[in-house]
Amino acid sequence: MPRDPLIGLVGKPSAGKSTTLNSLTDATSKVGNFPFTTIDPQRAMGYLQIDCACARFDLSSRCKPNYGSCINGRRSVPIELLDVAGLVPGAHMGKGLGNKFLDDLRQADALIHVVDVSGTTDAEGKVTRGYDPSVDIAWLRSEIVAWIKGNLWQKWGSIRRRHIASKATAVETLTNQLAGYSANQRLVARTLDKMVLKEPLEDWTEETVNRVVEVFTDEKFPTVIALNKIDHADADKNIAKIAKMQDPNTIVLCSAISEIFLRKLAKQGYVKYTEGSEFVDTRDDLIEGGDPKGGGLKELDDKNKTRIENMKDMVLYRFGSTGVVQVLSKAAEILGLVPVFPVRNISTFGAADNKAAFRDCVLVKKNTTVAEMAKKVMGDAPVGFIEGVSGQRVSEDAVVSKGENDILSFKVGR
Repeated sequence: MPRDPLIGLVGKPSAGKSTTLNSLTDATSKVGNFPFTTIDPQRAMGYLQIDCACARFDLSSRCKPNYGSCINGRRSVPIELLDVAGLVPGAHMGKGLGNKFLDDLRQADALIHVVDVSGTTDAEGKVTRGYDPSVDIAWLRSEIVAWIKGNLWQKWGSIRRRHIASKATAVETLTNQLAGYSANQRLVARTLDKMVLKEPLEDWTEETVNRVVEVFTDEKFPTVIALNKIDHADADKNIAKIAKMQDPNTIVLCSAISEIFLRKLAKQGYVKYTEGSEFVDTRDDLIEGGDPKGGGLKELDDKNKTRIENMKDMVLYRFGSTGVVQVLSKAAEILGLVPVFPVRNISTFGAADNKAAFRDCVLVKKNTTVAEMAKKVMGDAPVGFIEGVSGQRVSEDAVVSKGENDILSFKVGR
């Protein structure tokens, strides 16, 4: 199955980007037969939790994913992650690993910006106290805008002349120029529609080009702001400030180190913990709850007991979870991802003798058509027709969405 889209993780040194990446890719007991895999030094598979279609058809007991897993209708779907290197101020001028950072960045469909909300690391990741992390959020966007705008404005004279000579539309000209950032006509048209520009492209000033690049950046790189290290004493004031400056729908509060710790203890048999939950049970907790065997858990030492209690008070009960699972969910939300379930036969996928329902799940962007879905799943194989859950043929122009055209059978033929 295809592994789209690609989510990039960015963050200055010591912000917790690597810890966040590790917590997103370590799915512990939920990985099924798809363990954490490093695709290359910078790419790995994370796990997005979704509501599986099996729950709609009472097939949870027979849902057997080829990749990831499904437990009681809650499915962990692999999603590709990219560790974007070298984020420091001045990256667009080559500072730090700037050129590599920006080259990596262009591949991403969305970003997760891991921000050290404790304020204990400065702009370059060096230890300090009282740093304002809202600055990091502002300069990430400014670096991307400066990079794209610099590349575009440097050759604007020749772009303008070619545009006039070819009598192309603004969408066509910009798509050609922004193709290196994985831009297509749909993305560019959406950018220009949001701006409602009256002047033709040949009359654009440098200021207009800069505004176009700013809107394009927001459309091309929708960003989740993962405010990390929320358990630090200085985090609250910084969270409050950032919440007033940013769209709250793009912010997730998290403690990646807490998630790593809890998953490690769960894997070793010391606690009972479900990723994304506010609940963690120790042996003592379960015995107190009426289980004399304590769930078969091992006994924690006093140091880890204290650490668990502090984590409950400072993170789990206060914020509702460590926030790590919610980071990927928020990225999927801002991209408008739709899980689609290809099945071999639309009339038998739920039959009693089918012991392995919904083997595959593909994540696609909102407004994906059935024809685009067929291309993604079947490649260049000729598709004769496509069936939906009703058994009726589905138009290739139909759009997939949750609960509608999200279970499809592709029939090969001419």
